[in-house]
Amino acid sequence: MLMNKIAKFFILSMSMIAIISVNAYAVKKNHNHSESRKVIIDTDTGADDASALILAAKSGKIEILGVTVLAGNVDVEQGTQNALQALEIAGCDAPVYKGAKEGYGGNPITAVSVFGQDGMGDKDLIHPKKQAEVKDAIDFILETVRDNPGIIEIIALGPATNIALAMDKDPEIMKQVKMIWSMGTTGLGSGNASPVAEFNVYDDALAYRRMLGFGVPVTIIGLDMCQDESLWTTDQFKKLEASSEAGRFVSASFSSIMEFYASNNSAGSVMNCDALAMMCAIYPDFITKTIQAHGSCIIDKGEAYGQVIFYQKGFTYDVVSNDFEYNVVLVNKIKNDEYFKRYKKIVSRKN
Repeated sequence: MLMNKIAKFFILSMSMIAIISVNAYAVKKNHNHSESRKVIIDTDTGADDASALILAAKSGKIEILGVTVLAGNVDVEQGTQNALQALEIAGCDAPVYKGAKEGYGGNPITAVSVFGQDGMGDKDLIHPKKQAEVKDAIDFILETVRDNPGIIEIIALGPATNIALAMDKDPEIMKQVKMIWSMGTTGLGSGNASPVAEFNVYDDALAYRRMLGFGVPVTIIGLDMCQDESLWTTDQFKKLEASSEAGRFVSASFSSIMEFYASNNSAGSVMNCDALAMMCAIYPDFITKTIQAHGSCIIDKGEAYGQVIFYQKGFTYDVVSNDFEYNVVLVNKIKNDEYFKRYKKIVSRKN
């Protein structure tokens, strides 16, 4: 009898352990599923945007539900082809949607690219096998947010036109966006479109102002994060070229801007802010300091057009009132010495 009781106890104990193990696995699996980040990437695809798309696709950290394209570095048709090619190189089948051909409010956007006529170094790199979806980018954004309320993050690598148009078309749905990550503004530094303005903002300052004032959380990665150790050197591009097919593609696409920098006595290094912004969005540990601020975008025509002024929370100004809603998180410090090394490691992964 004693042996039978011991045997029954043993069997019952093992059964309970098995049930606990299965439940623990299920909880872990569901927990991992709940942490899956769903994103839309909005881009005016030049070489820097393409490098960011490849990083996103190769990271394995996010689910790219779609890529929306607008005019900026190049016109929307060329930008769409560039996005399709970048995703193909990365082995990613995320759909691509064409969006704004002109600026917010109908103002024309003149495509300006230091990456060559095709935005990708003019190296005959762009021959995508897939085509863009028929659905408009604005409708795709709205439908995706509606179907995933409070979950979708938008990673904006170009002007804010598509985002502002979606906000106008259905503000209630766009209030459900979890976060907008914006590669834009000068941060606390100087500009590239003008001494005080960054290209993405300058290209459509009305749209950027609309985005900042809408009420959705915005995290901004400015030009000031792309300096010093964040710059990519000629030697690093050679290492990238030797690393993989994706690395060769990115290196070739930057050839025109390297020539542009050389013509401006800046030979030897170049910014890649879009991939850096993507690194911030994907890897939280890459960011080491942020600042709460109120961002105000200047839309008056003149020398300050496109400037975004940041009123920092906790900072007392001698004359100007700082009584604002703090509508942005401004990335202020990153692990910039790790930037290229991380990028090369990730994009060198096999598809």
